[in-house]
Amino acid sequence: MESVQEYSRKFEDIIDKIGQPIKPYIPAIARFLIVVTFLEDALRISTQFSDQLYYLERHRGFPKGISHFFLLGNVIAMFSCSILVIARKHTEYAAAALFGVVVTQALGYGLIFDASFFLRNLSVIGGLLMVVSDSLNKRRQLFAGLPSITENNKRTYFQLAGRVLLIFLFVGFALHGSWSLSRVIASIVGFAACVMIAVGFKAKWSAMFLVLFLSVFNIVVNNWWSVDNAHMQKDFLKYDFFQTLSIMGGLLLLVTIGPGGMSMDEKKKAF
Repeated sequence: MESVQEYSRKFEDIIDKIGQPIKPYIPAIARFLIVVTFLEDALRISTQFSDQLYYLERHRGFPKGISHFFLLGNVIAMFSCSILVIARKHTEYAAAALFGVVVTQALGYGLIFDASFFLRNLSVIGGLLMVVSDSLNKRRQLFAGLPSITENNKRTYFQLAGRVLLIFLFVGFALHGSWSLSRVIASIVGFAACVMIAVGFKAKWSAMFLVLFLSVFNIVVNNWWSVDNAHMQKDFLKYDFFQTLSIMGGLLLLVTIGPGGMSMDEKKKAF
């Protein structure tokens, strides 16, 4: 067992050295990826405004005027709050507003009971919780000399909830679609990584593995650029592609800030 741990430490040191040049930029990349689905959605609604109005009024029963307000409110909130998250300004309020966008869109478009949508958005919410946790960590560093027990507790709970919610995308992947030998193997390995993230054991490396896995999965499965513009599946694939990028951003932020106090990794440090 000790030899396995020794090899594990050596492997981690090698990965650290390889990733050292880009390490300072990972938090900024992660925050951008987390909100990229909101930016893409804001752009899509803006460029398809009349189609969105038609759908809401004809199929969802929105009165005229309310539908305009709903779409404009979503576009403004998604664009402005995404910029705030990227800039690390008023992050908690921006993340709360984006959470509100997720909930209102689920209700407005009637997707609240769609299992795939529900699981994906749980993962997106997990990414937003990781953003809030990162913001609390920054605040703690700014006021390092002051008592911050409450802030530390909040950060710990946000990290716990965030890392647990992040893995729901993979649960959706495992349950959706037809089964094959490669899918079974990928599901087993991915499930093991998800469990390690949930309990906080080697969470950083498990998160990095899922980032690499989702990168390949996103390019192979959600290849919206290869679909004809007139095909109705294009928008769905594009939506899934950018949502997956957002979840990858949450996982990258987990790699950066760690799993938090309520994790096996942190408990081992205490002993």
